[in-house]
Amino acid sequence: QVQPKESGGGLVQAGGSLRLSCAASGRTFSTYTMGWFRQAPGKEREFVAGIWWRGGSTRYADSVKGRFTISRDNTKNTVYLQMNSLKPEDTAVYYCVAGVVLDTTPYVPRGATWGQGTQVTVSS
Repeated sequence: QVQPKESGGGLVQAGGSLRLSCAASGRTFSTYTMGWFRQAPGKEREFVAGIWWRGGSTRYADSVKGRFTISRDNTKNTVYLQMNSLKPEDTAVYYCVAGVVLDTTPYVPRGATWGQGTQVTVSS
């Protein structure tokens, strides 16, 4: 089983950029479809981005399309989330998830393992 661990969160001004990383332990990382979810205060957890195990196809929430990019390096057991043009409404705890269904909407975790989360705060 794969165990994700996020890093790279922090405080940034609106319009700025951050890159989140997710290092996953486990020898089967390359077989997992990975995703990023986030949860803002007082709101439900929501899907942000996902990438198939082969890395060729991606999916994004409408709210981040054109601003966020998910990628993976299977040689390093790592998934990235490049976040550009950040907005205050992007403020949330971001979670890396191993095991996401991307075949149909809604995109949901299935049999997944979650990281502990990393805080992203965007100031206006």
